[in-house]
Amino acid sequence: MGSPLPKLDQFDFHAALADMTGPTLIMFTSPDCGSCRHLRRVLQEVNVREPGWQVFEVDAQRDPALANEFEVFHLPTIFLFNNGEFHCQLEAAAGTIAIISATRSALLQPAGEAP
Repeated sequence: MGSPLPKLDQFDFHAALADMTGPTLIMFTSPDCGSCRHLRRVLQEVNVREPGWQVFEVDAQRDPALANEFEVFHLPTIFLFNNGEFHCQLEAAAGTIAIISATRSALLQPAGEAP
């Protein structure tokens, strides 16, 4: 299994994204969320299979300002950024292949507006 997902918080989120190239998946989570724990393991596997993609985690309980900025209403929620720019909220089943496929498909579409 891959290493733990690196975390971003309200102090480094935007600066880190500005330096990103290629696809970046950011999962909003909370420590008490069972689905988040499962999806974290899935995203670790995505990171192993797609080493050119960046994958990060944001603790929505610890950083409610970021959760509010991105209008996160349920956890886990994954956002796709490309070259540091918001692309879309990723909708996919919580499986490695499903997330990789949904990410590739989303990247073929025009970027959406950030929340």
